[in-house]
Formats: sequence, C-alpha cells, structure tokens
Amino acid sequence: MDFSLPYMTSGYVDYRQIMEEECLEISYILMVSAGVYMGVALCGLVGNGTVLWFLCFHMKQNPFTVYILNLAIADFFLLVLVFLLSLAAFSLVSICSCAYKYLALYNDFEYIVEFLCHFFDLSSMSLLTAISTERCISVLFPIWYRCHRPKHLSGVVSAMLWVFAGFFVSSMYLGLNLAASYETIIAGVAIAIAITLSSIVFISNLTLFLKLRCGSHRRQPGRLYVAILLNVIFFFTLGLPFSIEVFLHLPISRELLPDGSVFLLALLNSSINPVVYFLVGSCRQRRFQRSVKIAFRRVFEEKLLNEENNVPGGTVVVENAL
Repeated sequence: MDFSLPYMTSGYVDYRQIMEEECLEISYILMVSAGVYMGVALCGLVGNGTVLWFLCFHMKQNPFTVYILNLAIADFFLLVLVFLLSLAAFSLVSICSCAYKYLALYNDFEYIVEFLCHFFDLSSMSLLTAISTERCISVLFPIWYRCHRPKHLSGVVSAMLWVFAGFFVSSMYLGLNLAASYETIIAGVAIAIAITLSSIVFISNLTLFLKLRCGSHRRQPGRLYVAILLNVIFFFTLGLPFSIEVFLHLPISRELLPDGSVFLLALLNSSINPVVYFLVGSCRQRRFQRSVKIAFRRVFEEKLLNEENNVPGGTVVVENAL
C-alpha cells in the first residue's frame, strides 16, 4: 500500500482526514498477509534456532555441518527481518490514521530490510551450492578428498561466500542509487549469478544421484544425503522463483509488504530445512521418534567414519557417511 499523497496541499488541508480516507481503502488482505508472514517466520525461527542450538552446543563440527550451520544462520536472520518487517507493517496499518508521522521512518527501515534480505538470500544460495559441490567431490574422488582436503576448508569457503554476498549486494544497491540506467545491467548480472549457482547445484546433485544409484556399486544413500537432496528440491521449487523475480524487478517497488505467493514460498523455503532434518532423522524402520536431539544427531553425525579403515583395498566410502 502506497501512502504517498499526490494531492495539492495548502494550509487548509487536513492531513489526518486524508489519511483516514486512505486507510478505508486498505484491503484486509494486507493485514492477513502480514499475519501469515509473521506466523511462518516465527515457526521458521523456532526451527532454525533449534538447529543452531544443536550444532553449536551439542555436536562436534564436521565439514558438512559447518555449511549447514552457516545456512541455518542465513535463514534465521532472513526470517528475523521478515518478521520485523511484517510486524512493522501490521502496526502501521493498525494506526493508519496517524501513520503519516512514521512513514519516513518506515521507509528507511524497509530499505535496510530489503538490503539485508538480498544479502541473506544470496548467502543461502551460495552456501547450498558449496555444500552440494563438496558433497559431490567427496563421492567422486573419495580417497583424494579424505587425504588431501584442507582441514578448515568449510570455514574458509563459508567466510568467502559471506564476503561475496555482501560485496555483490552492496555494489548492486550502490549502482542503483548512483544511476537508474544501471538497473538493466545489474539485474542481468544478478540473474546470471543466480542461474550459475542454481546450475552448479543441479549438476552436482544429479551427478551424485547417478553415481550412487546407477554406478557399478550401488549404495544406499545416508540420511544426510537424503536431507540435503530434499533441501535442494525445496530450493528449486520454493526459493529460486523468489530470487529470480526479485532481480527481474529492480529497483524494488516501495510497497508495505511484498505481494504475491512467491514471497510466501521463499519464507517456506527458509523455514522448512529444520523440518526436513527432523523427519529424516526420526524415520527409522518406518517409525518416527519424537526426540529432536536424537533426530538431528542421526542426520548430522558421520557414524561410519571408524568403519572406513575396514573397507577392502583401503577404499574410503564417504557416501555412507552422507
């Protein structure tokens, strides 16, 4: 809802009356949307917060959980921003008759939230690309991966991806502020990056699937493999459309809340990963166990690392750890 007042003003204009007339035209769909966004974001915050709590305090880190931890951080703060933006919009609509006093403050807050949402969204996409690529390499070249992989590679790559996301989004916003003529170029570069990262994710997971299921030695995929594969599927169906649409419509229109189902799908994508981890970890012999801690431990811990030395010929079966 655009609260700008394009009317001719004079000393006799009653701004309060104008705002009240504008408020009567606000659709209740906006308030319902704000409530739905807040509910989804709150559920996602609880789930991602639980994942962060478990990975930080109840489990020793391994190469893949470092990526998952960073992915959960990106989703968590993205949901925090959406929750705060929805709360601000809901409050602004509730006091619409005197909202003109707070429009400037809300616009500044919205601009900051938009910037940070772009930053965390691109970070999530990059981290999912990194974990898919490294998981594929660990299966295609298990001995090399086991013997020559740098110890702190996951942390270094995650840090570089955070820096890359911050640099690109900052450059994007700076370019849009300096000249509107750069809009098409920036949107093209952003879409190219999104398509490139998505292609790497798709190729990595397709290669991994063919290797495990169609190779000479077919293996039963582990829980972590299943969980990340589901994350990738949800990313393509829920998260990617929002990223593409955002970059296609730069600069973002000044609306109270994003309109359309694509934004809701993106919220679901950021909220659903903890549910996936819990369901995959809980499923055992067609039964579900209710302990969140046990479920996460089954997904994230590599239980078969001690058995790798017993594989004939010294072959390292990294796939089973996935």
